[in-house]
Parts: sequence; structure tokens; C-alpha cells
Amino acid sequence: MKKAIVIFSGGLDSTTCLFWALDEFDEVHTITFNYSQRHSIEIDFAKKTLQLAEQIKGKKIFPHFFNIDLSQIGGSALTDSSIDVPKNRSINEIESGIPVTYVPFRNGIFLSITGAMAERYEIFNIIGGWNMLDYSGYPDCRENFLRSFEQTLNYGTKAGSEGKTFTIHTPLLKMKKSQIIVFGKKHQANYSYSYSCYEGKETPCGKCDACILRAKGFKEAGIEDDFLVRLRNEGHNNT
Repeated sequence: MKKAIVIFSGGLDSTTCLFWALDEFDEVHTITFNYSQRHSIEIDFAKKTLQLAEQIKGKKIFPHFFNIDLSQIGGSALTDSSIDVPKNRSINEIESGIPVTYVPFRNGIFLSITGAMAERYEIFNIIGGWNMLDYSGYPDCRENFLRSFEQTLNYGTKAGSEGKTFTIHTPLLKMKKSQIIVFGKKHQANYSYSYSCYEGKETPCGKCDACILRAKGFKEAGIEDDFLVRLRNEGHNNT
């Protein structure tokens, strides 16, 4: 049986990975982190997306939720409320430099915990929505980091020392956001509850980097955002 675990934030990219994984693997687990981030709405929405995915795909998903307090480290607008989230930046500004929404070594921490969870459940395929295009320049989303971490898992685990091989899958790594959306739709992805906004309000702000990149992606894909369609159908304003 082919098993995989998806690092699942509930955002657009990890939702795409989830639907892809459900087509590619026999048994799919997810791990969602509550890391004392700026808001918890993405976790609530992640649970709804998991329910939708099970209904659409007709397959059981095995979810895991993990609590860790990265606010103790701070240094990021996502874990320290005293640091403002950047707003209304141009695409050129978003793509230059590393913004204050970078959480120090977050993906390294998440991968370490996911690797331990994967070893515990004998899952040797780890999937994440890391992306090197249409993103905010985070160094722990780059290919060299992810390949080196894959090697670290195989060197630093009991399973690896016994000849079992962990693979970190990066299906979205070299896709633009529009390509990710089209790819997701080919795998029946439903983005109605996929949450991207850094502000944490039910109606996205439309001004933070994540909202801007998401809107750009849907516009270039020529597809209406499922999330906004849902809000409109539910009678929310300002969408």
C-alpha cells in the first residue's frame, strides 16, 4: 500500500497537494500545525476542506493536528501581533527580499515533526505545497533546502538507517500560482475553504501579499475563486 502524509495548512497550495495525493496514493494522512500563529481560522477551514475532499474523492483521510508555540521565538508578523502584516505591495516588492511574514525556519520545524510522525506510522512519502514561483521569497521553500532535508531524514532516522527511504514530494515547486490552480482543478480540488489571508478574518483583506498572489493566480488561470464564490453565495459583503 502506498501511503503519504501531506503537510496541510488548509491554504491553496496544500489543498492542491491534498487532492493530488488522493489520486496518487492509497492511504493519505495530513498534518496540520497550530503554531500560535496570528489566527486560527485557517485550522477551522482546513477541517472543512478535509471533509469536502473525503466527499469529493470518496476516500478516508487520516488527519493529525499538532500544537507547537512558535510565538516563543517570534520575529514574524505571523507569530507576533506587534509586527504589522505588509499591505498593498506591488508584485515586484513581494518578489524582492524576504518579508516580515517569514517565520524563522518554520518549514524546517514542520518537516522535522512530520518526519517523526511519518516514521512512527511507517509513511515514507511526505508532501508539501512549497513553491519557488509566485511566492514571497522564503528560503525554506527552495529546492536545495528541501532536497537537503530529505537527505537529513534518511540519515537521521532509525527507518533510514534500516534501508527505508523517505521521499519529499514537491509537485508544485516550479509552478506559477495560476498553474497550481489549473493543476488542482484537474484533480478536482475545491478551494471553497482554502484560506490564504494573513489577517485571519472570514472575508479576506485582499491587500496582504498572500491575498494579492492568490488573486493574481486565479485571474491568470481564468477561473473564479471558489472561496469568493462561497462567500457571495452566503451573503457576505465586500467580496
